[in-house]
Formats: sequence, structure tokens, C-alpha cells
Amino acid sequence: TAERLMRSRYAAYVLKLASYLLATWHRSTRPSSIDLDTPKWLGLQVRHHQETGDTATIEFVARYKVGGKAHRLHEVSRFIREDGRWYYVDGEFRR
Repeated sequence: TAERLMRSRYAAYVLKLASYLLATWHRSTRPSSIDLDTPKWLGLQVRHHQETGDTATIEFVARYKVGGKAHRLHEVSRFIREDGRWYYVDGEFRR
């Protein structure tokens, strides 16, 4: 499902698996490389998941720390299924 892909992508950020992140990013929006010099990830909460045919949106909050200070990333991500595989397309940040 798109939600399983989203959760696995979060784990890939935690583990700094750039090749997996790029492989699961839709070709229409995939960057040529990704910088994983990221903060310390602390947790993930999926708030809403909606799947309609071959598209899906997932709202989530990911918590992280930078320089000892806690932050959160609130995003609504879009996914698409092609040839039976889900891909991350893009996301919109929320406050």
C-alpha cells in the first residue's frame, strides 16, 4: 500500500538509505541525488491515509532533533501506483 511505502521511506531516512529513497521516488519528480545529512529522527505518526485507485495521499508528522532542539515535520504526501508499484510523488508542508 502507499502507507507501507511511506513508512518504509521514513525508515530509509532514519537509516540513510539514499538508493532506496531514489528508487521509490516517482521519475517525474525524482531528484538526481539526495542529501541525507539529516537530523536525528525520533518518530512518525500517520494522521490520515486516503487511497483512490492508483493515487493516494498520506498526512503525517515526523519528529526530529537538531542541536538538541525538537522539531516536527508535518506533510501531506502524494503517491501514485504504476505497474503495481507505489511511488512517492511530492508533498506539501503543513504548519
